[in-house]
Amino acid sequence: MFTGLVEEMGEVLSIEERAPGRRFWVGAREVLADTRIGDSLSVSGCCLTVVAREADRFAVEAVPETLARTTLGEWRVGERVNLERAMRLDQRLGGHLVQGHVDGVGRVTGVAREGDGRRLTLEVPEALGRFVAEKGSLAVDGVSLTVARAGAGVTGCEIALIPH
Repeated sequence: MFTGLVEEMGEVLSIEERAPGRRFWVGAREVLADTRIGDSLSVSGCCLTVVAREADRFAVEAVPETLARTTLGEWRVGERVNLERAMRLDQRLGGHLVQGHVDGVGRVTGVAREGDGRRLTLEVPEALGRFVAEKGSLAVDGVSLTVARAGAGVTGCEIALIPH
């Protein structure tokens, strides 16, 4: 379980084909401070298990189901990814409960300036549109966001982003 508050940005260093899936080596610093093999990390919103680690990088593997339901299959070396360690029960919950079990991949269809902030218009998969609630929570690439407006079309919603 995660909070949707990104701890650091990592970088995909290498991608290895490992039938039937792929292994990704990701460069990181902060999230590795107390991470061990077998721990779960949110990597751009997807809960993945650390299968190997070194001082400044770790490896995770994605099976065909994960590659099909997420954007991991599109990742390339050099890709920047959001990283977060699994939450502890004794910490503040500043975002929302994010499982990291990806339900679907949406698409940004519009970006508008609002003062110093932005308003994103998202298209969500049709099967998931009915679950998006105004003022509800949504994780985009692992980032906890609040839905500003639902029902922007049956399969759309809007997210207001603060400049922070």
